[in-house]
Amino acid sequence: MESGDLVEFTNLGRSGLTVSRLVLGTDNFGTQTTEEDASKIMDHAHELGINLIDTSDVYGWRFGEGLTEQIIGWWLSTGGGRRERTVLSTKLYGRMSEWPNHAGLSALHIRRACEASLRRLRTDYIDIYQMHHIDRSTPWDEIWEAMDVLKTQGKIVYVGSSNQPGWHIAAGQEAAARRGRPGLVSEQTIYNLLERTAELEVLPACAHYGVGMMPWSPLDAGLLGGILRKERENRMGTPLPGAKVATHRGKRLIKLDRHRAAIQAFEDLCDELGESPADVAMAWLLGRPGVTAPIIGPRTLAQLDAATRAFEVSLDDKTLERLDAIFPGPGPAPEAYSW
Repeated sequence: MESGDLVEFTNLGRSGLTVSRLVLGTDNFGTQTTEEDASKIMDHAHELGINLIDTSDVYGWRFGEGLTEQIIGWWLSTGGGRRERTVLSTKLYGRMSEWPNHAGLSALHIRRACEASLRRLRTDYIDIYQMHHIDRSTPWDEIWEAMDVLKTQGKIVYVGSSNQPGWHIAAGQEAAARRGRPGLVSEQTIYNLLERTAELEVLPACAHYGVGMMPWSPLDAGLLGGILRKERENRMGTPLPGAKVATHRGKRLIKLDRHRAAIQAFEDLCDELGESPADVAMAWLLGRPGVTAPIIGPRTLAQLDAATRAFEVSLDDKTLERLDAIFPGPGPAPEAYSW
C-alpha cells in the first residue's frame, strides 16, 4: 500500500522526522469506536497519507487497562507493514493504579509505564514518548536521565510533551541542553479559534526551541464544527452513556452558551464562504505559524475523510482578519498584559 496524496508532510520541529500534517488521535477507540472500526480507521488513515498515530496509556478510560493501546497493538500485530509505516506516539503521566509511583514522571514510573505501553502496543519501540502533563514534584534532570536510559535501550526514539506551559518547555529544553541532549521534539496543547491562549507563551517557546506543535481539539469538541446549524436541525445526536461522556457534554454546552454569539458569527461567515465551519476551522489552524499537525479524533471513517477537506480550503487575508475579529487572539506576551 502506498501513502495517499491527500495529506501533506513536514518535519516535526527541528528533527529529521517526517510526519503527516494531520495526526490520527485515538481517544475514542474503545469507548465510542469499536476495535473493528478503529482498525478500519487506522488502515484508511494510511491510505490518506496519515502516518502519525497518537495515543496514551490512559485512553480507553478503563482504569489501568490501557484499552486503546491494546486496540492499536492488535492492529499493528496484524502485519502488512503497518508498524513500519506508522510513526507511533503514546503518552504517560496518568494514574494507572492506586499504588504510589503508578503515576507522574518519576524515573521509576517512566520505566514501568514504558514497559507496559510496549507490551500493550505489541512493539519493541515507541517513536515519540510524551509526557501527558507537567509533574511539579519531579525535577527535569531526573526526567531526562530516565528518558536517556530508554533511548539507550532502544525503547524510545524521540521525547515529546503535552499540556506544558511555555516556561516549563523552556526549563525542560535548557535542562536537556546542559546534558548535551536535544530535549523535546514536540508539544501537544489545546489550540483552536476559540482557545488561543497558546499564542501567548507556548507557541513562541516552541518556535524558539524548534519544538513541533501538535494542537489537540482543533474543533473544540465540535463547537467549531457547525454546532448551531446542527442544533437548529435537531442533529445534536443522542448523548452517549458513561459519566465521562456526560460530563464532557455538559461542559461543552456551558461553553456554547458563553460563546454563542461568536460561534453564530463564525457560522455565518462560513456560509458566506460556501465552506463548512469544520473545514474553515481546520484550514485556519493548518495555516498558523508554528503548527506542525493538528490532532483529529474521528469516531468514524466519514469523519476521517471529512478532516482532509481542510487542505482544499484557502483563506485570504480579509477572511483571516474577520476570523480574528470574531475570535480575537490574546496578542504577544508580555504586551498582552503589560504596558
